[in-house]
Amino acid sequence: MTASAAPRLDGKLVTLVGGGGFLGRHAAEALMRAGARVRIAQRHPKRAFEVRALANLGQVQFAAVDATRADAVARVVTGSDAVVNFVGILKGDFDRFHVDVARNVAQAAQSAGAAMLQMSAIGADAGSPSAYGRSKAAGEAAVRAAHAGAIILRPSIVFGRGDQFVNRFAGLLSMAPVMPVVAPHTKFQPVFVGDVADAVRAALADPAHAGRTYELGGPQILTMRELLEWIAKSIGRSPLLIDMPDVLAGAMASATGWLPGAPITADQWAMLSRDNVVAAGMPGLADLGVVPTSLDAVAAGWLDIYRRHGRFTGKAAA
Repeated sequence: MTASAAPRLDGKLVTLVGGGGFLGRHAAEALMRAGARVRIAQRHPKRAFEVRALANLGQVQFAAVDATRADAVARVVTGSDAVVNFVGILKGDFDRFHVDVARNVAQAAQSAGAAMLQMSAIGADAGSPSAYGRSKAAGEAAVRAAHAGAIILRPSIVFGRGDQFVNRFAGLLSMAPVMPVVAPHTKFQPVFVGDVADAVRAALADPAHAGRTYELGGPQILTMRELLEWIAKSIGRSPLLIDMPDVLAGAMASATGWLPGAPITADQWAMLSRDNVVAAGMPGLADLGVVPTSLDAVAAGWLDIYRRHGRFTGKAAA
């Protein structure tokens, strides 16, 4: 949660490319609270219309854009004071969406004279064992080449209502009496979506952040097994967790990862070979004036849906 308000965005136009997704919607809310005008640009803008309920009259607008086309991005960025690129995928053509789109957005922001923020990820590394990590690093390099003053944010796994990580496992744990644990010793530093949104706001509000890279992690570092244990406890479940040997997990990912709906792809397995935590010495949330939020502080607000009797489970605190 943010430690202080940022006053320098009042009336500014911030374009969020790919801003209708999980992170983008929360960032839009944080920016509008700071007085910014927000333009959400994505292929299907109707998916972001729920943001209208959070805006004052005339504070938000929507635009359709194919971010893989440089000319389309240039048009939608016109008139912006700042541009944020949220476009990202977990599987598919990483270079197209993580590199080409990032370059398009950075070039458009530079041409428009706008500030630029690239949403990357911890694990972005040209030497990463995963194509995802390598493409994120290549995207950062493309952004830096096109817009030297761009800000780069690298969050760990992001949690909150509607996330694709904690919610996915909560759903599985609510149904399965036995759960295999893939990469049980890999470490994560889960960061609250509201804190990432406030980091976006804070980074854009102060020109001193231009050209810098920040890694965003929460106050807890948990192994995969510890994270699953925490989720299970939070939803009142007690499944049997069985650590899966790496050889077996790797073979499963290679054999079935290409199938639609596969639990894990070969590239995701490669990502799990490295910890997903803030690197020592890297600036982070504190440098942006954001106080990190713990899992326990906000989880009850949405994980109750996975409990057997929802919010009617147990007795309310006196």
